[in-house]
Amino acid sequence: MASLASLFAAIIPMVTYLLIIWWIDKYDREPLHFVFLHFIWGAFGAVLLGFAGSVFLNSLAGIATSDTGTSPLIQTIIFAPLSEEIAKGSLLLYTIKSKRFDNLTDGLVYGGAIGLGFGMTENFIYFLAYGDSLSSWIQIVLIRSLFSAVMHFISTASLGAALALAKFSNRYWRYLIPLIGLTLSILIHFTWNSTVSFDGTFFYGFLFMIMLIIIFFSLFKMTLNNERKLIEIELSEESELNLIPPSHVKIISSHLRFRKGWIDERIREIYFTSAIRLAFRKNQLRNITDSSRDYYAGEVEKIRESIRSLLSNNHSVE
Repeated sequence: MASLASLFAAIIPMVTYLLIIWWIDKYDREPLHFVFLHFIWGAFGAVLLGFAGSVFLNSLAGIATSDTGTSPLIQTIIFAPLSEEIAKGSLLLYTIKSKRFDNLTDGLVYGGAIGLGFGMTENFIYFLAYGDSLSSWIQIVLIRSLFSAVMHFISTASLGAALALAKFSNRYWRYLIPLIGLTLSILIHFTWNSTVSFDGTFFYGFLFMIMLIIIFFSLFKMTLNNERKLIEIELSEESELNLIPPSHVKIISSHLRFRKGWIDERIREIYFTSAIRLAFRKNQLRNITDSSRDYYAGEVEKIRESIRSLLSNNHSVE
C-alpha cells in the first residue's frame, strides 16, 4: 500500500503540472505525444544518466577526499546539479533540431516536461526511502511536490528557453546562449540543494523557490503576450496584402478565435491555426541565418496558399 500510495503521489501532481503547462501554451500547442516523450525521458533516461554522472564524479572526488562526512554534501550540492542538469538537457539538443521547436514558449514546455518527469521519479524514490511514518510521508510529499520537483521543472525549462533563443540567433550568440542557459539551470539546482541541506538556511530555500516560481510564470506570461503581439504584427502585414481580412487580425490573436460566428464553423479552427502558424513562420524566417531559411520560406508560401484556398472557397468571410 505504501508503494502504491507513493507511486500515485509521485505521478498525479507531475502529470497535472505537465497538462497545465501544455494547455497554457495557447497559440501553437505542441503535439501532446511529443511533450510526453520528453516527460518519459526525464523520468527514466535522464534519471539513469544523471545517476551515472554523479557516481562518476563522486568516484573522482573520492580519490582526493578522505573525509567521508562531507561526501554526501558534495554529492548533493555540487555533483547532483552538474550531472542531472546535463542529463536532463541532453535530449533538448535533439529537440532543437525539430521544426516544431520554434519559439521561446516551446523551450519552456519541452524543458519543463523533462524536469517534471525527472521530478516524478525522484519523488517516488524519496517517498519510499524517507516516508517512515504517515506524518513524515505527507510532509515529504508536500515539500517535494510543491518545491523540489518544481525546481527540476524550472531549471530545465530555463535551459529549453535558452536553446530556443539560440536557434534563431546569429552564429556568436547561438553558441553562447546555451552555455548561459545550462549555467543558469545548474545554479538554480545548486541554490535549492545547498539551502535545504542545512537547518539554518532551510527557510531561505523555500523563499528562493517561491520567488523563482513567481519569476518563471511572469516570464511565461510575458512570452505569451509577446506571441500575441507578434501574431498581430505579422497578420496585419498579411491584411495589407489582402490575405487576412482586417477584422480577423484581432480575433485570431485573442481568445475571440474560439468563439463561434465570426467565420464558417467548418473552417474556423484550421483557419486560425494556419494563420497563427503563418505568423510564427514569417518571424522565424526573419531571424534564421542558416541553410534552413529555404524551409521556412517554403512554409510561409505553403501556408499562405492554404489560407487563400480556405477563404476563396468560403463565402462567410467579411
